[in-house]
Amino acid sequence: MSEPTQKYSISMPRDLAEAARARGGPSGLSAYVAAAVARQMERDDLNELIAVAEAEHGPVTDEEVQARREQLRQAREAQSGTAPGRSSAA
Repeated sequence: MSEPTQKYSISMPRDLAEAARARGGPSGLSAYVAAAVARQMERDDLNELIAVAEAEHGPVTDEEVQARREQLRQAREAQSGTAPGRSSAA
């Protein structure tokens, strides 16, 4: 069962609202906006977690970020069976 809903009045630029309405499709503008707000709240929570971790352990360096991105890339390739530098379309 889904959460009960409440009607709210918000203001936003017309062009943004119309673009969101068009992308909302059959689910509608309200569902599209609710999903966007939920994603933003997840990002806000993640930013808070990062701030706490950096306060405790220090900031993450660009080199550390790049090393983790490379690990993720390699893991994705291994998972998909794609060798580095080769596309899976071969």
